[in-house]
This record gives sequence, C-alpha cells and structure tokens, in this order.
Amino acid sequence: MSASENSAIRPRRVVQFGTSRFLQAHADLFIHEARQAGQAVGPVAVVQTSGADSRAGRVAAFGAPGGYPVVIRGIADGAPVERQVAVTSIDRGLSATTDWEAVTALFVEEAEIVLSNTGDTGYAIPASDRGAGWVEAHPPASFPGKLAQLLYRRWQAGGRPLTVLPCELINRNGRVLQGLVLDLAAQAGLPEQFRTWLREGVTVADTLVDRIVSEPIEPVGAVAEPYALWAIERRPGLVLPCEHPCIVLADDLEPFERLKLHILNLGHTVLAEIWRREARPGPETVREILADPAIRARLDALYRDEVVPGFAARGMEAEATDYVAATLDRFRNPFLNHRIADIAQNHVQKVERRVHAFLDWVEEAGASLPAPALRALAAAYPRPGAA
Repeated sequence: MSASENSAIRPRRVVQFGTSRFLQAHADLFIHEARQAGQAVGPVAVVQTSGADSRAGRVAAFGAPGGYPVVIRGIADGAPVERQVAVTSIDRGLSATTDWEAVTALFVEEAEIVLSNTGDTGYAIPASDRGAGWVEAHPPASFPGKLAQLLYRRWQAGGRPLTVLPCELINRNGRVLQGLVLDLAAQAGLPEQFRTWLREGVTVADTLVDRIVSEPIEPVGAVAEPYALWAIERRPGLVLPCEHPCIVLADDLEPFERLKLHILNLGHTVLAEIWRREARPGPETVREILADPAIRARLDALYRDEVVPGFAARGMEAEATDYVAATLDRFRNPFLNHRIADIAQNHVQKVERRVHAFLDWVEEAGASLPAPALRALAAAYPRPGAA
C-alpha cells in the first residue's frame, strides 16, 4: 500500500451522496467497523440528492445517537450467520433540496472522501444542467451538476485535494463521472485552471461494489448477506476512507466487474424478465422463484450453456465457473427476502448493461456465441436506433 493509501487511517470527513440501503449496509458499515477497530476514520454525512418526500424520514433518522441496525444473515463457510450491528458511522443527514448551503459548506471545508450511489439513472443530465445554468443553481438538478458545482466552490476556496469513490453500477464509474464533470465545466466556460485541478487535484477512482442488500429497515437500516466486496482501482493520490477486509485494491477492476455484472446481475435481470413476462406473484423473491424446479433449470442452463462459454472466450472460464456456484448459493440464501419487484426497476437500462454489453464483450473476443436465451432477451429490448 502506498503512502497516500496508508494515510487513510487519519481522521477524514466522508460526504456521501445517496441514502440507499445498499451503502448503509456496505461502505457505511465498513467505516463503522473500522472505527470500532480503532481507526480514526469518518464520520459520514449523508446527502439526499433526489428531493423525494418519501425519503424525508430517512434523512431525519441519520445520525440518531444509537445509530441504525444492519442485520447480516446468510451462509458463510458452510455455516449459518446472523448478527446485528448498530452502525454509528453516520453523524448527520442532509437534503440537497433544503440544506444546500450546509452541504456546500461541509463539502468545501471538511470533505476528504466523497461517496455516491445515486441509482441507475443517477448520471443523467437534464437540459437545465447544460450550459452555465448549473454554476449558480440552488442546487443543480442532476448529481453530476451538484458535484461539479461543489467542486467548483472547493476550487474557489483553495482547492484542497479530494478523493471521489462513486459506487453506482456503471462500468468505469469513476472515469464516466469525472468525464461528465469535466464536460459540464467546459460547457459552462469555467477557467482552464479549474479543469486542470479537476484532472490533477481530484482523484476519481473506478470502483465495484458487491453485496446483496435485500430489505430496508425503516426508517434507516437494512438486511444484507454476509458476502461483501468493495474493489477500488489504484490511482495516484488515492486515499481510502478506511482499511477493511472487504476493501480490495486492484490494478484492474475489469475481471471483478465482468463477473458481477454478467453473472450475478445478469442472473437477476433474467429472473426479473421471467417474473415480468410470466405473471409471477408480485411479492416473489429470488429464493422463491428459484424454488420452482423449471425456473432453476432454465437459469442453470443459461449459466452453463451461454454465460460460462462467453467467459471462456475471454480466458475466464475457471473464474466464471466458481463465481456461478457462489452466486447460486447467494441467490438461495434462506435468510434473504430479495424481492424481484425491486430488481425489476429500471429494467431496460439493466438489460443494456448486463445482457447487451455481455454479448458485445464476447463478440469483441472474436467468439461466435449462439446464446439463444440471452439474444432473445436483448432483442426484446433493442437499443435505440437498432433495426
């Protein structure tokens, strides 16, 4: 670990965009456990980016003195696991809509690490954030616009270095987010010195997160499986929020990304498609749908005959075989109620990222993969402009 990475043990303010139960049971839990182990890390301030009234209670509940519960249930090393943790790493919740001045002050004056998980459409930029309108908006409409404005204010205040760790399930999420912010700065005609600082003073790392967080606990909290991974790509200037057994530094995230995206996430999307098209019960869970022998056989065949051969074409057959076995165990976790209705949200975008992109990746290797089930699913949701 480099000196800059090792410096993560110093106290550092984390500002998190997104109130998702996923981060509550992932990064926020890791930071809590690091603090409990004696690391001087955190605390975390959580910012609601959407302005949704339904999340107001969640925002108000962050930072409660006793923390919030995360229940870990599942199978680890062949044995059942069930434990509850009171997570106390979050010290406040803020709304971008009503607390923008406080968010700006916190970001400019205190932030050392920025986390985000703003959902499948979190990087979309509306017309109102094009041009120079976002520079003075209160706040900008999109997450990239909000981040660009906050970074601009920080640069105006002296431009201390910053690490940004996006956790959205987007391939090369760090590079994509950094590119969007740079584009916004260029479209607004902001100084070249600011854009240089964005490239050199702000470390935006690609990351990959992997944990099934199946249920919320209201108003704040979650139920999650024991398995967890946070893979972060090494970058010059990178500072970690903490040291934790589930955080892995890697020179290349692509193997982690492909396995998760095109096995675990692809499997979820295939099950969601079956659930949608075949009028399955509304509250059905992953575990329940796979209790149907015919559907379990369809998923097994898909992995065996279409997915693993695709990975084999890229030289990853052994890794894919192992990950498929682990994924099926995770899907059948008897303690998790992972509702397919939740997985089915933003279905079209998920088919693009998980199925279309897998077929493209295999074809780029020069392989001819029949994959009838995957190709039928992709054809049901053609890309814009496709014949």
